[in-house]
Amino acid sequence: MAAQLVNITTMPDILHFEFMRNALLAAILSSVACGIIGTYVVVRKIGFISGGIAHTAFGGIGLGYYLGVNPLLGIIPFSLAAALGIGLLTRKAKIAEDTAIGAFWAAGMAIGVILIGLTPGYAPNLFSYLFGNILTVPLSDLALILILDLMIAVMVWLFSKEFLAISFDEEYARISGLKTVRLDMLMLCLIALTVVIMVRVVGIVMVIALLTIPAAVARNFSRTLHGMMGLSILFSVAFSIAGLWLSWVFDVASGATIILVASIVFLATALVKARRISLSR
Repeated sequence: MAAQLVNITTMPDILHFEFMRNALLAAILSSVACGIIGTYVVVRKIGFISGGIAHTAFGGIGLGYYLGVNPLLGIIPFSLAAALGIGLLTRKAKIAEDTAIGAFWAAGMAIGVILIGLTPGYAPNLFSYLFGNILTVPLSDLALILILDLMIAVMVWLFSKEFLAISFDEEYARISGLKTVRLDMLMLCLIALTVVIMVRVVGIVMVIALLTIPAAVARNFSRTLHGMMGLSILFSVAFSIAGLWLSWVFDVASGATIILVASIVFLATALVKARRISLSR
């Protein structure tokens, strides 16, 4: 038994399977968006907004099934609407952020449930969208993820200085003449597109974890925003590949395994940091 386990855990030829190659590509491509946008999420402390956008996107899944199209195409408008809605209600209507998030969160889930109930035929299996199943990512979704990755990277490159300003001192950026509300809406839309990408990898329920954990770990090793982004991408790739490998070995859910690996590393680095702080006092 032990010999069999060693043989399985050291087999590099698992990539001979097409679904594993697709899963690896999905992990790498999604890590790009996750590392870039997750850095802003952690620095700006807006993880709860990301969770609200992710859960509102469930309505898009219901819309996709109801219309008979790829659910990811339904998630895009719902995620963008949630991002803009939460941002505008918070900024313009002066509604408390947690209230706006809760309203969109509940409405998105409710719309999704209703539309799925109205869909003719058997109810679809939503497990992969709620908890992720990177092993079932088709080539069409890989192409969509690549396009979204390019869009996110280009927008961040174009507005890198502005995003840097509002991330560390939004009030000063506003006084300096920057359109902080518009920039904030743009960043929320980029978070929404990242949520679309991550849904296929770890699912709606665990999107917030993979958005924040790699960036939080990277923050311990870098003092610059761009350095943090680079490390966050690398950590996200490492967590995803390790989670994929372990899920193959132990025959468990891939998305949950990826999150578990990331969480263990995060807790380990947090404990090391706490130890160093205590010793320095």
